[in-house]
Amino acid sequence: MLDFARTSVFLDFDGTISDVDTGVHLMERLGPPEWEAIGDAYRRGEIGSRECLLDEWDLLPADAKADEAQLRSIVREVPTDPATRPLVDALRAAGAEVVVVSDGFGFPADEVAGDLGIPVITNAVDWTSGRLEFPNEDRCCACSSCGTCKQAPIKDARHRGRSAVLIGDGTSDRKAALLADVVFAKAGLAAWCARNGVPFVAFETLADVHAALLPSSTGADLMGDTT
Repeated sequence: MLDFARTSVFLDFDGTISDVDTGVHLMERLGPPEWEAIGDAYRRGEIGSRECLLDEWDLLPADAKADEAQLRSIVREVPTDPATRPLVDALRAAGAEVVVVSDGFGFPADEVAGDLGIPVITNAVDWTSGRLEFPNEDRCCACSSCGTCKQAPIKDARHRGRSAVLIGDGTSDRKAALLADVVFAKAGLAAWCARNGVPFVAFETLADVHAALLPSSTGADLMGDTT
């Protein structure tokens, strides 16, 4: 069992907290068809996430990148998992650190994390220049290709003597899954973990994660459902 007073929980945003990837939603609304080939190259491992994000951001119309209100309005069209707040509140009440980690365009995750009252580690947009920035990249990392290095906060947590729990769904969570003590995975991340022998707990919604991590508050226990 986890000692939540010494546990850090890292929540992916796109496809985990949000129902679908907000960056994909934004590109579908405003980007030209070329963005899809960029995303495919990233998922195949031909380019890193930083290059993917920069190339996709460059495809957005200049007037859209200068219109913060419009971009925020578009990404707000994507629903979030209704179990997010109950999970976050229950984890914090149990003593855990909870952090959103996102390697997307940044501002969607930043807004939701702010509403939840928890820290966020993500990329950023300079709304004055319309430039995409990467304050959490790690040039010392072996791959050095991510916009936001998701391994770095897990390494930091473990150096502080804390257990690390990762909850995610996609390509940007793979390297972090190799370091986390407990991995909750769905969709593409679950398939990747299964192929590569990375232990994980399968989930569909954050209510499943809540039931697994805090069974006393839900009357369920999914922690035995590992693959």
